[in-house]
Amino acid sequence: MSNVISKEMTCPKCNEPHSAHLYISINATTDPQFRDDLLEEKLLRFKCESCGYEGRYTYPLLYNDMKKRFMIYLIPEIDRFQLEDRTLEDDYRNLKGIKKRITADFNSFKEKIFIFESGLDDMAVELTKYAITEMISKKLDCGKITESYLSIYNRETNTIGFTCFLGEEHEPYVQSARLEIYRKSMKIVDAICGNDRKLSGFIKIDREWAENTLFRYKRLKKS
Repeated sequence: MSNVISKEMTCPKCNEPHSAHLYISINATTDPQFRDDLLEEKLLRFKCESCGYEGRYTYPLLYNDMKKRFMIYLIPEIDRFQLEDRTLEDDYRNLKGIKKRITADFNSFKEKIFIFESGLDDMAVELTKYAITEMISKKLDCGKITESYLSIYNRETNTIGFTCFLGEEHEPYVQSARLEIYRKSMKIVDAICGNDRKLSGFIKIDREWAENTLFRYKRLKKS
């Protein structure tokens, strides 16, 4: 079941206190409406009744999809690659074969849900994203692209695509490609990421991980 608590919060603009419902964990299998509200960005939204300020609550949130067998832990601004939460491990010790990830921001959190619901491997997606963003950076001469998310996946049209945010204005730029690039990334994952897949606890699979993985892969090919 999902875990919801009530807590007194303070508006960051006017400092007026108000009561809030905080969703500490969401079970997408038993509470699918919570899943829908989360992805539509309704669940964490708040509006101050005193001054009208609107924003989104930011706090650790665990997302659990029992049917598709993945868990994502949103921990804002976390900079660790691996997290082992003994309480969580004890609570879910009977569950095997669960993909467990940590993300440091809400958009990456939503992206992971999209990836796993689509039946994709997030390691291969990150390698694909890295290759495509590097190509865009060179093509547009726009510098390093640090923010991009999977936004297109269509098996019927053999297409995968990403929305990238460019420059100081964060202008969205969508780039699609054939699924062959994802399949090539999957071969790299199968070749050298066995140890990563065996790690316990929650791990962060992001651009930094992709850079390190491609470095290891290139070094392996040279040897």
